[in-house]
Amino acid sequence: MRQIELRVTELAELFNSLDPTPFHHRDLDRDAEEFLESWALEHPPGSDYRIVVHIERMPSVDPSALVADAVRNYFDYKNLLAGRALRRLLAEGRTCLAIGVGFLAVCLAGSESMRLVPQSPLAGLVSEGLLIGGWVAMWRPLQIFLYEWWPIVRKRRIYRGLARSSVQVVAVPA
Repeated sequence: MRQIELRVTELAELFNSLDPTPFHHRDLDRDAEEFLESWALEHPPGSDYRIVVHIERMPSVDPSALVADAVRNYFDYKNLLAGRALRRLLAEGRTCLAIGVGFLAVCLAGSESMRLVPQSPLAGLVSEGLLIGGWVAMWRPLQIFLYEWWPIVRKRRIYRGLARSSVQVVAVPA
């Protein structure tokens, strides 16, 4: 289990102060979120985490369950958003692939038809230009399906790990 330690002066520093909802439904503070994510990214995907929050001014009631719920809810939500982004990206990839394949087919047919034209430097230039243009049209779908989806999947793994992490809140000794 990988341990991530976070130190705050008071409990409210963990949460986004502009969010009016109750603590366990609130957004985490942007700095706290970035801190937790950056530490989690340093560990192998699929790691289990224990988050220890050190609070200088501890509330009178133990906030461990509240903080654990807030962390779980927040990173479950981030995982959901990343899943939506992944689905949108893959849908865009399928659309780009359909357009790219169609355009490539037209360009290949155009290039082949240029071979029927008597050989001239201009016909050769147009033929090669159509071939290159057709293959360039495949750039975006290949980029999506080969590279762009991996970082989103990695973030989702991190979010799932953080959502199921055990959370402990401890008072900083005076």
